[in-house]
Amino acid sequence: MKRIVILIVSVLAAAGLILISGLRNKFFDSTVYYGAVRYWFHDGGMVYDWLKADTPYGFTYPPFAGLVMSPMTVLPLWLVVVFASIGTVLTTGLLVWWLAGPLLSRLPQPLWFTFGLAWAFALAFEPVRETFTFGQVNTLLLTVVTADMLFGVARGKWWAGVGIGLATAVKLTPGVFILYLLVTRRWREAGTAIGAAGAATVLAGALFPDQSREFWTSALWDTNRVGNLWFLSNQSERGMLARFPFDEIESKVWLVCVLATLAFWAWRVTRTRDDVLGGLALTGVLGCLISPVTWVHHCVWLIPALIRCVQRLWSGGDRRPAYLAVAAYVLMTSHLTWMWEDRPYPPLAFLGSNIYVWFGLALLIWTPAGTRSSVPVHEPERILA
Repeated sequence: MKRIVILIVSVLAAAGLILISGLRNKFFDSTVYYGAVRYWFHDGGMVYDWLKADTPYGFTYPPFAGLVMSPMTVLPLWLVVVFASIGTVLTTGLLVWWLAGPLLSRLPQPLWFTFGLAWAFALAFEPVRETFTFGQVNTLLLTVVTADMLFGVARGKWWAGVGIGLATAVKLTPGVFILYLLVTRRWREAGTAIGAAGAATVLAGALFPDQSREFWTSALWDTNRVGNLWFLSNQSERGMLARFPFDEIESKVWLVCVLATLAFWAWRVTRTRDDVLGGLALTGVLGCLISPVTWVHHCVWLIPALIRCVQRLWSGGDRRPAYLAVAAYVLMTSHLTWMWEDRPYPPLAFLGSNIYVWFGLALLIWTPAGTRSSVPVHEPERILA
């Protein structure tokens, strides 16, 4: 009975945090997708010309993403929001099962209890609840890439790389995992990923040549379409630097930071090539750091690193990564960084306004990697059992 009460309280707390976030975000991104796709398919307009009323925001994904979202044209907006919400909840649970299931099954408490708690804690994580309440696709893409890495790449399956390629064709940021395959000399998997991304992109180009031409020659390079780089929600290295008062050299400093981050990441993943789960964790962190724009909801890609760090509490050895993960989770989930949204950036505020960046750098340095036990014991279909 006590376990049931604890689980119910945890679920209600997560639901309350999501509700508070929802009152602020109001499924904004889903309304952008919906309006742009309907303008494209129903009204015959150029999808990249459409902007949400009274905002500078429009469709920023490749044309293949619009093709994937085309069912929105026959659905009411409320049903799109329902499907997006259910998708976020289910994919979050699936990620917890794949990444933390082996650990949870070894704990002395019943699996239904530990898994339920972990699922509730994951839903309360600010990037996940932002994904939920913006109506974003982040956990879906993370789930596709995770499945490809853990059940394809780690096991040498013939189809390994397909999920990474398709995710890249939908939203370019998962392309960092193609770089992982290349750096770790997984040539076949990298070729498959590039082929899948290329085939999806060519298909979209053949079906929608005007939209494809506009995206690859204009929309992709227009950073104004995604908002101001200095906005606090941009928790990438570029966003952090944009909040510095040196606009003249900002882009040059950012390039140096990206190259240094890439070099350190490459050194770590090449030294631990056999640890695919570690590679997933480190590459997810890398993508958040080097992308020009990493909104808070994009930081769901930190979840594999946080889980890998927490596992050290039960696996022995250095427990400092686990303490790092707990601190990162608490401070990110607390919404603390938003205290500096509309304020100047003196030294203390500079630390607080870049919480995700600092923890991203720390996770890149200290996330454990190098063990061969990187393939979960749970097969993906067992979540349905």
